[in-house]
Amino acid sequence: MEIKAQANFVRTSPRRARWVVDLVRGLDVDEAAHQLQFMPKVAAGLVLKLLNSGIANAINNFKLQRDNLYIKVITVDGGPVLKRWQPRAFGRATPLRKRSSHITLILAEKVETRKSAEKQKEVLEKPKMTETLKAYNKEITKEESKIEDKEKKKVEPQRKEVRKSKGFLKKILQRKTGSG
Repeated sequence: MEIKAQANFVRTSPRRARWVVDLVRGLDVDEAAHQLQFMPKVAAGLVLKLLNSGIANAINNFKLQRDNLYIKVITVDGGPVLKRWQPRAFGRATPLRKRSSHITLILAEKVETRKSAEKQKEVLEKPKMTETLKAYNKEITKEESKIEDKEKKKVEPQRKEVRKSKGFLKKILQRKTGSG
């Protein structure tokens, strides 16, 4: 079942409202309310008011549980634009466009079907499979580490120590000082 709530002619630009709406789309009702409550945007308060209206519609009109609701669709469309003028220097005027929005909210109820219950049972049974995969992966890593150890022993050549000649520094220092 879907519950619809609308807020028309909201005096905020659609772009600013979409920033807020994008953050709560698809969330549970309680989680979305918490997000909106602490969001430092003006549009967050307007969307929160609309969300509370939708929740009240679901509880009072359709007798649904608040815990089972989530935001299925929430959209922001542009409304009418108020065109005003602002005076500027040298007798000029600058146009101001005061935008408005139409916010539409559709809440839906989470419904568990038999298929989803069966999937949950399968998920509970799958750890047995993952345990066998882990054991198999451990065996493979042990074999790989043995092979790597053998290769390291073969590849590592004996390092020869490089000796610096003592006369090298004397030659450099002589050249810089000019004596010699």
